[in-house]
Amino acid sequence: MKIALNILPLSGGHFLKHRVRGTGVYTKNLQESLKTYFTDNNYLFFNTINEISKDIDVIHYPYFEPFFLTLPWRNLSKTVVTVHDLTPLVFPDFFPIGIRGYLKWIIQKNILKKISYIITDSENSKKDIIKYTNISSNKIGVVYLAASEKFKKINLSSEKIKKIIDKYGLPNKFILYVGDVTWNKNLPRLLKASIDAGLPLVMVGNALTDEIDLSNPWNKDLSIIRNIIEDNKKSIFPLGFVSVEDLVDLYNLARVFVMPSLYEGFGLPIIEAMSCGCPVITTRGGSIAEIVEDSAYFVDAYSVKSISDGIRKVFDSDIIRENLIKKGLNQVKKFSWQKTAEDTIKAYKIVIQNK
Repeated sequence: MKIALNILPLSGGHFLKHRVRGTGVYTKNLQESLKTYFTDNNYLFFNTINEISKDIDVIHYPYFEPFFLTLPWRNLSKTVVTVHDLTPLVFPDFFPIGIRGYLKWIIQKNILKKISYIITDSENSKKDIIKYTNISSNKIGVVYLAASEKFKKINLSSEKIKKIIDKYGLPNKFILYVGDVTWNKNLPRLLKASIDAGLPLVMVGNALTDEIDLSNPWNKDLSIIRNIIEDNKKSIFPLGFVSVEDLVDLYNLARVFVMPSLYEGFGLPIIEAMSCGCPVITTRGGSIAEIVEDSAYFVDAYSVKSISDGIRKVFDSDIIRENLIKKGLNQVKKFSWQKTAEDTIKAYKIVIQNK
């Protein structure tokens, strides 16, 4: 097969560059996995549609933003698009889009209907795509994500532990959160829960420290949590972006990883944490229960008390932690980039067969 994969999310000047732990990671890992596991194919990794020759069998856009014009207008008959989730459409009150956003969504939706095939991250996201676009389920395939092979359980030496703690000024034992700061991440409740539990919280994510337009209603929670952090500097540690190497160490060092999301299309940091042997506390929001099954400690996303009690319970119990670690390490065996690449190739073949 001759496959063209759009790698625009990896471009430093692209508007998706802020999604370092999202679309960019997915695109880079997919690119490397296809080259590694399917060497017989010819690959073109392109930025603009003008680079594509007529003899290409499949064109893949590994990203989709409902309120940005991210899709092309032509060559749709042999095109695959990855739609990670449609969370803003599920909760419009918390992700207001305005007239321009609405018009762009209408355009994007109409183009999406002409696409040959759609890949999405979970069965839950597939249901959302069908609901909000009326696209046939036969044109949508679920391809689960996976953590990079760099995320694994390691035995940190006392020197390495001291180095990472000293580098970021952290306590010896802490809760860890990794991710964005949008409404669905439920961070105001997480911060309040960690304070109520009397336990330090370490937070990783670009939005925590980057200069971001706080007047945008999508960033309302960022304003809230920055105020909470300012009042609790001794117990909440916003690290912002960290390298993959440091993130692996943090997952391995953390007492527990907490992701109390109200809704997720997949929840990749959960898989990363489990891969590193870090016990996970999370919710059943969106696709999370589908991905996690019984390998995490579940709390009520809408209850600060439930989140706080769950954190305290898992944090204090070696028995519960060891059980969750064992279940998590077993669960992540179901997800690999080889499997993701295999399922993506299957999607390409469907497009070719239906041309």
